[in-house]
Formats: sequence, C-alpha cells, structure tokens
Amino acid sequence: MKTTPLTETHIALGAKMVPFAGYNMPVQYEGVNIEHETVRNGVGVFDVSHMGEFLIEGPHALELVQKVTSNDASKLTVGKAQYSCIPNDNGGIVDDLIVYRVKEDTYLFVVNAANIEKDWDFITAKNTVGAQMRNISDDYALLAIQGPKAVEAMQTLSSHDLFQIGFYNFIVGDFAGIDHVIISATGYTGSGGFEIYCKNSEVKQIWDKVMEAGKPYGIKPIGLAARDTLRLEMGYSLYGNDIDDTTSPFEAGLGWIVKFTKDFTNSENLSEQKKSILKRKLVAFELDEKGIPRRGYDIVDSNGKAIGKVTSGTMSPSLKKGIGLGYVSPEFGSFGSKIFIQVRKKNIPATVVKLPFYKGK
Repeated sequence: MKTTPLTETHIALGAKMVPFAGYNMPVQYEGVNIEHETVRNGVGVFDVSHMGEFLIEGPHALELVQKVTSNDASKLTVGKAQYSCIPNDNGGIVDDLIVYRVKEDTYLFVVNAANIEKDWDFITAKNTVGAQMRNISDDYALLAIQGPKAVEAMQTLSSHDLFQIGFYNFIVGDFAGIDHVIISATGYTGSGGFEIYCKNSEVKQIWDKVMEAGKPYGIKPIGLAARDTLRLEMGYSLYGNDIDDTTSPFEAGLGWIVKFTKDFTNSENLSEQKKSILKRKLVAFELDEKGIPRRGYDIVDSNGKAIGKVTSGTMSPSLKKGIGLGYVSPEFGSFGSKIFIQVRKKNIPATVVKLPFYKGK
C-alpha cells in the first residue's frame, strides 16, 4: 500500500486510516459530521496527495489535450483550469479530471488516484502527435484547504492577494514559505477555498504552516469520509460510483463538458448519442421519509418494479435527510418524479430534485 508524505502526521493526529485507491489514507479524525460542518462553516484541510498529475508539454501539447479530453481546452489561457473528462472508444468515460494551462505549451492533468495507470496508458496510446508527457504523480503532493474562511485564514501565508483568484483560476507563487507552488481556486466541497500543489519534500512545511495560520479560524484536518458527504451534497460525480467506463457523459448529466467544436476520442458517436433518446439518466433524489440510501440499493417504481440503482447515497449532514444519486429510466428523470429506494426490503419514497442538494447558507 502506498503512503503520502503526510501519513505519519495523520496517524499522530489520531486519524482512522483505511486503504483507498491503493493508498493508506485518513478516512476521519473526530467524526464525519463534525468534519463536514467544519468545512461548511469554517475551514478544513484535506491531504489528497494520492491524486495523479500528468504534464503534457511541447508544441503539440494542445493537440493531444484536445484529442483526449471532451471539453474545449483551446479556451484555456495561462492561469485557468477546466473540468473535463477523458472519453473512451466505446461511449464511456476513462476518467474525469481537471486540466490546467500552466504555461503557453504546458498543461497539467489532475486525475483520480485509482485511475493513474489506466489514464496514463490510454493517453500514451493516443499520443500520435508527438506531445511530451511526464507522469509526476509520485513526486507531487496536494492539499485542499476548503471552507468559507479558507481565503482569509490563508492570506498571511502568501504575498499574493488570494481574494483575487477567481473560481477555476490559479497562480504559481509563494505559499507558506515555499516558492512556485500552484494555488488553485478549485475543490470538491462547494464551500470555496484552494488546492495547493507542491513537491513531496515541501508539503510537511506547508501543512504545518496552514494548521498554524488556520488556528484562529478553527481549522481542522478533514478525512475522506467528509470529503464524500461534501461532494455528494453538491451532486459532484465520483468516478467508480456515478461515472465509469460504461457510463456516457450525457447519461451522467455531463453534457456541458462535451464540446463538439473539435474532434476528440469517439466524438462522432457521442454526437449521435446527444441527438438520441437516452436509455437511462443520472438523477438526484431526497428521501421523503427516514432512511439512508446506499450505493447498490435498488430504485423501484410505485409497483415495486426495478427502474435503476443508487450510485452514491448518504445521510446529508447539512440537510439532515437521506440523499443520493442513481441511474433511472428516463421517464422518471424529471424534477418532482416520485421514486422508491429499497432500504432493507422496505420501499422508501423519494423525490427527484435539482442539484445541488446543499444550496448554501
């Protein structure tokens, strides 16, 4: 099992450690609900150094980026980031990712930890244009400092005005005494904040200074369990649950990151799919009665007939009710549709709702 440079730090802080995507990762410290509320109301810090990073460089970099991703990377200027996905040859998704334009001819891909090898092999096979590729996943660490107080709490650690970094924008600058780190206004929580990319040798210093600077703001370390409840309240897809090699971007409600202004892997078939009637649709639902939906639970209609499955589900710490995502037959895909979730042989009524679940304070 792999470790991050902060593994011993998490253990010393009393984290419960679990295997995740081949890494020994902190799932929680004080408890999911406490950590969740810390991020929603204040500021928390996640170690997400297990994520993968690839550099695509050289005069043919953009050509390769355009070829393997669904969004239009030509719209990116230096200092901007973009959510995208890597379509496969069969209409499904190899991975979802964030694409950063670091320099004129340099792009950074940030990919899911469990997919690093798969993504690298897929992109390498598609690289017939001669772009330079570097897998720097094992050399770089990533911290997510998230919450409404994150910017204010971290401002003392940088000479740059962090308040001026817009959503999905980033700078390369000084932070916590380290030069040339990426400070990115991205994250997976829906409560604002930053992601900090640095070298493995630098992350302990940054972690310590982040914790120190955040003390007056009640900063706490946050585990992967709260990361999951936070992202689910926003309706953000999790690879391996809500999207995978068999789900199309259109089924998953990700049509907004598929741009047909260019050619890319399987774009012709996806273009046809966009025009056709979908066989299933990813929907968000809230339980109308007490219960907790879990991944794999059956979704049924009023007659008990199976119409889909839950892909992600939890008891929402913010809403205090059961929420989830799942694929259903299209006729049950409109807002307000009544469906039922099979929880321990009981069919609990639920309503299809518009995302995000958490609307903010």
